[in-house]
Amino acid sequence: MHQRWKIFTIFVALGLVLAACGTGESSSASASASGGPSESMAAFEGMTYPEDEPAECGADTNASNISQIAALDQYTVEFTLCNPDVAFLAKVAFSSFAIDDSAYLEAHAADGSLVNEPNGTGPYRLDAWNRGTDITMSAFDDYWGDAPLSSTVIFRWSAEAAQRLVELQSGTVDGIDNPGADDFETIADDSSLALYDREGLNILYFGFNNTFAPFDNEQVRQAIAMGIDRQRIVDSFYPPGSEVASHFTPCSIPFACEGDEWYEYDPDAARDLLAEAGYPDGFETTISLRDIVRSYLPGPQQVAADLQDQLADLGITATIDVQESTAFIDNANAGALEGIHLLGWGADYPDATNFLDFHFGAGASPQFGDKFDDVTEALQQGASSVADADRQAAYETANNAIKEHVPMIPIVHGGSGVAFQADNDGAHSSPLGNESMAVISPGSDDQLVWMQNGEPGGLYCGDESDGESLRVCEQIKESLYAYTVGGTDAVPSLASECAPNDDLTVWTCTLREGVSFHDGSTLDANDVVLSYAAQWDANHPLHVGRTGDFVYFSALFGFLNPPPAE
Repeated sequence: MHQRWKIFTIFVALGLVLAACGTGESSSASASASGGPSESMAAFEGMTYPEDEPAECGADTNASNISQIAALDQYTVEFTLCNPDVAFLAKVAFSSFAIDDSAYLEAHAADGSLVNEPNGTGPYRLDAWNRGTDITMSAFDDYWGDAPLSSTVIFRWSAEAAQRLVELQSGTVDGIDNPGADDFETIADDSSLALYDREGLNILYFGFNNTFAPFDNEQVRQAIAMGIDRQRIVDSFYPPGSEVASHFTPCSIPFACEGDEWYEYDPDAARDLLAEAGYPDGFETTISLRDIVRSYLPGPQQVAADLQDQLADLGITATIDVQESTAFIDNANAGALEGIHLLGWGADYPDATNFLDFHFGAGASPQFGDKFDDVTEALQQGASSVADADRQAAYETANNAIKEHVPMIPIVHGGSGVAFQADNDGAHSSPLGNESMAVISPGSDDQLVWMQNGEPGGLYCGDESDGESLRVCEQIKESLYAYTVGGTDAVPSLASECAPNDDLTVWTCTLREGVSFHDGSTLDANDVVLSYAAQWDANHPLHVGRTGDFVYFSALFGFLNPPPAE
């Protein structure tokens, strides 16, 4: 078992013990011990969603694993689930599930300003977003936690690794994301700079949408899986620490690599299978991508050109289509990408559900077209099982079915890194790509400048799925739990504790008291209920954002009143 996962499972087990023994003291219990609830708590009217009765599990109107969310008192929230969820704490730590002030949410959802004007509880507050150039944030004076170490943080972006390195070397930025593969040695040899490797908890894949011909033919997808030399791609374009993917999910994540390994490279067998599928002379297609560097894709255009060459060897003529980054992600989430597309994923939390459910589960976006019942059923079993043996069996079934159906080709778990000026104390990398700027003290002044690969699509991150957006949100907004700085363990954040019942179907979260939002409002349990309800219920009047897709919530929890399949 992976060491960090041992720590996480111990944490969950401890929560079970506390719940069973009744040793956790809620805010209401504390109030009772002192002679009764406080005046503010007595006046508090807790929100329950749905209000009348829990949502029926398994009904057509509830495709989620949540049945009800209730504010038991001012600082206690109860989540009632349909099935056990061993990854609950890791999920609620994710930035997509950050908590908004309920009044702010109600006032700003309809006019779209949530996308541009986030109101969080985090160490930094948004000052200005100059579209196309930069985002400036300032330290939040009333932050409940440790004060951030720099008064100002500026995010800039460039798609060119060479430009990011030049700016770092010249001192115009303090840190950069994803140095180019050829720049690792240059940075390591420069005493004024510091390189921080990032573990390859990610995946680059070549995806297909099976509703578009000829990729509606499973033999065509299988043939291309056999006909791509993945080792050649890794050797040609990836830095040290990268490895060819045997499975979709990185093997350091528990249960990730159950089942058979991916197809061996065999171009002759690929050509034979294409002929058997009715394409002895190949066909024409498109390779879609965005020209944005990621830890899983350090050279987008180079990899696309190599794929184009390898497809030509199979008789397939491919045209490269480079799309604007946000439009490309939106097209992928909408199932609008024909041909083959280059996309990838970095871990948000260390569980197989994060990789597999998001991409192939019943609530996943239509990126790959129609779902496969044998995959979705196995993933549901894996997500709701507590025993290791049951999860292992479920993910073996799921991985083997994914290999058979080939919704995509897993290419590489890419090694990557970040680089900083050497005198930036507290600089670090994160395997989740969620580096915390609040713990970094810039060496030269009280301003920290960070350069990433692209501009955010929006800053209401419940409705975003791109890392560039999420990293900005993580400085401004907070969730019930958080991940350790530079690590993957789920630890309390806006909640001081979330404790489960014996079978992990009810989670009771006790909130920190006295937490302020950037606009001066105070966190309470209703903020949590409404923040989740607005994402959970696809019919909720506040279920709006930049696109309204809320793809993370759909994939990881599922929707109440899901929209009809198109």
